[in-house]
Amino acid sequence: MPIFSKPLRVHFSQDKKLHQSLRNILGFYPGNIALYKSAFRHSSAASHIKDGIKDSNERLEFLGDSVIGTVVADYLFKKFPFKDEGFLTKMRSKMVSRNQHNSIANKLGLRSFIEAGKERNAMPSSINGDAYEALIGAIYLDKGFEFAQQFLLTRIINVHIDMDEVETKEVDFKSKFIEWAQKEKKDYRFETAVDGNAVSDKLFTIQLIVDDKILGSAQHFSKKRAEQLAAEVACIALEL
Repeated sequence: MPIFSKPLRVHFSQDKKLHQSLRNILGFYPGNIALYKSAFRHSSAASHIKDGIKDSNERLEFLGDSVIGTVVADYLFKKFPFKDEGFLTKMRSKMVSRNQHNSIANKLGLRSFIEAGKERNAMPSSINGDAYEALIGAIYLDKGFEFAQQFLLTRIINVHIDMDEVETKEVDFKSKFIEWAQKEKKDYRFETAVDGNAVSDKLFTIQLIVDDKILGSAQHFSKKRAEQLAAEVACIALEL
């Protein structure tokens, strides 16, 4: 048992204000405060460490994204024991979408913690979702997987996500794929393999080609809907 309780040690910390602010929104006092500082540091405000690596939140973002995906997959598997893999995949996509993460970040008030080398009003909205993912990565490293899992279940999913709304909401798979392609700097195109206006069954066949390989293909009477379906196939293949 340490001499000082956690709150008392925080009282003497030079980061006392940050500790208390995070306690108010997270429900616990951080252990390694440096992790949380990193979680809120955008690359535009980061310094180079070595070999082109910056002390930004991008590595924590990568880690947090994986933790969230694992927890959400486990949650859905147990909540819907009689639903197939396709349903679970779609539900996971909705729950871990960029829009969902941006929304959660805004509800938690994370924007005020973000350190960026530009005016807040000039920052893209995705910076909030990125900080949220990085925060989960920090919690995982600081407190362990089980703690991070309980945090996500009790303070995020149960409080900030309406599962009935998620279940009925359609996913914009095309936007989701394009976001991934831009982030990964991938060349892609939606190619019309069969023009519905020129064939008897009126079906459009759309192929989604990434780096000259067909990643998704779909048919529909609507060209736009066929593009969405092809993007959905691609997102499932990429496990987005």
